[in-house]
Parts: sequence; structure tokens; C-alpha cells
Amino acid sequence: MSNVVVYSSLMCPYCYQAKSLLKQKNVDFQEIDVTFDKTKRAQMMEKANGRHTVPQIFIGDTHVGGCDELMALNDEGKLDSMLAQAS
Repeated sequence: MSNVVVYSSLMCPYCYQAKSLLKQKNVDFQEIDVTFDKTKRAQMMEKANGRHTVPQIFIGDTHVGGCDELMALNDEGKLDSMLAQAS
């Protein structure tokens, strides 16, 4: 199982953007589609402290947040080290 988890939905452009960045970095990640699954969405919300929007991204035990937070970590040069520690 991957140490990176992305909760996403089908028609979410932010989900595609976040997954694209992870793919560019050759990161294996587990994608959990919550589009039509209320149980999975509820699990996501519980893990994400009530956040209900997608994507919700987890690297190891760390809740990164959404696409904006993932991009900010990358822009700040912090994402690669987080990914390395989680692998």
C-alpha cells in the first residue's frame, strides 16, 4: 500500500492537478474516489478533521490538505523531503 493517499472525485480539476504533480514526481499513490460513495467520503472527512472538499491528500500520517496546500509545499521546496520520509 502506498504511503500517499489522495481522496478525489471524478469531475474535480483540483484533483487532476494534484495527481498530475504527484505523477510528475513519480510518486506512487493510492487514489480513493469518493464521488458516489458516502461511506468513503465520511471516512475522508473523519481523517481530514471535517474537511469535505476534494482532494484531501495524506503523505504518511500527515494530512497535507488539498491541492493548494500540496502546490504550496512544492513551491516552498518542502514536498520532496516529505515524500522521501514517507517512503
